[in-house]
Amino acid sequence: MSSVTAGSINPEKTAFSVILAVSFCHMLNDIMQSLLTALYPLLKANYALDFVQIGLLTFTFQVTASMLQPAVGIVTDRWALPYTLPVAMLSTCSGLLLLAHADHFWMLLIAASLIGVGSAIFHPESSRVARLASGGRHGLAQSLFQVGGNAGSALGPLLAAFIVLPFGQGSLGWFSIVAITGFFVLSWVSTWYVRHRRSTMSRAAPNRALPLPKARVLWTVAILVLLTATKNVYLASVSSYFTFFVIEKFGTSVQQAQLMLFLFLGSAAAGTFLGGPIGDRYGARFVIWLSILGVIPFALMLPYANLFWTGVLSVVIGLVFSSAFSAIVVFAQELVPGRVGLIAGVFFGFAFGFGGMGAAVLGVFADSHGIEFVYQICSYLPLLGIFTVFLPKIPSR
Repeated sequence: MSSVTAGSINPEKTAFSVILAVSFCHMLNDIMQSLLTALYPLLKANYALDFVQIGLLTFTFQVTASMLQPAVGIVTDRWALPYTLPVAMLSTCSGLLLLAHADHFWMLLIAASLIGVGSAIFHPESSRVARLASGGRHGLAQSLFQVGGNAGSALGPLLAAFIVLPFGQGSLGWFSIVAITGFFVLSWVSTWYVRHRRSTMSRAAPNRALPLPKARVLWTVAILVLLTATKNVYLASVSSYFTFFVIEKFGTSVQQAQLMLFLFLGSAAAGTFLGGPIGDRYGARFVIWLSILGVIPFALMLPYANLFWTGVLSVVIGLVFSSAFSAIVVFAQELVPGRVGLIAGVFFGFAFGFGGMGAAVLGVFADSHGIEFVYQICSYLPLLGIFTVFLPKIPSR
């Protein structure tokens, strides 16, 4: 087992073509899953939905996309299923086609579940492939993989605005081309995965012994889930409500507010990428400390800053806070060796799902107390990062 300490580089060659392929498909996957939520206003008008039905759509997608991921990870940790990756794209493609031609609300629910199942299968297995292809540079591989997802989440609403909304719900079917492209790329990745397994069959089975006592491992994983969920609630609230906050507080135009949001999202993508290589060089635990604790003073200042400093602080917060995710995943994978799928499922599934639900709860406060009140609440969320003091050092093997 490689350690998460600095300088732990496996002599195997890093397969950048494979890592970039799964990152590209992560972008395609997240483009397609973000289309569903981006189209809620269109679906509400076309099917005369109420907010309870919109909530049911979100619930269906979250249960399948987020909550199902750990189960998928457990199964694939025990039985290698390389070709589940292209199957995931076929599930997403089926959901998009059904969403494009649905004539009843229950068909929308089935479409949402198919998209969610595709996402639930994709994330744990593609994260595993990124780690296998890393050549020991686990942080870099996870960062590249995650940046693809960030790009997809940002592009989805833009594509919905410029393609689906002008041309109607039926144009969703055009995105099946995106899914088919992902299918062929992931078929190639799966073939590489099979060859990689065959080339390593003669090696000793990976050591699954826990590096620390079981109780401490469980406590540490719980802390990592809390840190990830907190980070995701904060970042999701900024992503969802930042334009409203800037417009209400400073009277900016919609275009200026969108530019501010773009600066934040761009810095978050940069932070996601940078966190991995820094973790490979100095250790994942160092990056988690730097990111989770380092963001606290900037987050506390944000609700009270003027327009210029709001822009500066949003960039710093996005850059610093987002750098933790790949380091958290790598740290957890080293903490629970041989359970790559389970760890990926927990952190891409549960933690992200809780982040989304937390942002929805904050929306209730925004309606009742105002958007500035929400940002005052959010400024204290990073204080939960104090739990990083309980993260242990993982001994090298």
